[in-house]
Amino acid sequence: MSRRTNHTHMRIEFDRDACIGMFQCVAESDAFERDEDAGKAILVGGDESEDGVVTLDVPEGDELDAKFAARTCPVDAIRVIDDEGEQVVP
Repeated sequence: MSRRTNHTHMRIEFDRDACIGMFQCVAESDAFERDEDAGKAILVGGDESEDGVVTLDVPEGDELDAKFAARTCPVDAIRVIDDEGEQVVP
């Protein structure tokens, strides 16, 4: 019997300038760490674009953590985007 799975690729977009350092994302996802000196979170291993947004592909199995990190951000500095460019988490 074959199992059919839905493997939607997701990425995190993190606006570090908007981050206010509440660090709820750090509690929800290993993708984020505290930068106490700057008072902001860091998206570990992310790539920063010219507009200052840091992006990171969500590893398979970490999708739920990424969504929780985005939902807990009090200033909506984190977005989770699917393959089609649609925002998964408001």
